[in-house]
Amino acid sequence: MGNIGDFLPLILIFAVAYFFMIRPQIKRQKDEKKFASELKKGDRIITKSGLHGKILELNDKDYSCIIETMAGRLKFDRSAISMEMSKKLNAPAKK
Repeated sequence: MGNIGDFLPLILIFAVAYFFMIRPQIKRQKDEKKFASELKKGDRIITKSGLHGKILELNDKDYSCIIETMAGRLKFDRSAISMEMSKKLNAPAKK
């Protein structure tokens, strides 16, 4: 039983690291993947680089989308769309 007691602090460190670092990252990746798959034509979005636009076309073949901006039409990979900023953009205004 003494050998297990020696490894108990190390096991606790891994458990804490899993629940506070690894697990939330996995959940965030799942949420981002779900967000990208639920995008539809007409959605207003913001890319991770800060470009604002509206989705014109979605291509499931190469997982890209064409967005319309004030500068014209641009093709982006769906993973370049920011989930947090796009949700804030589309959230109803609070009074």
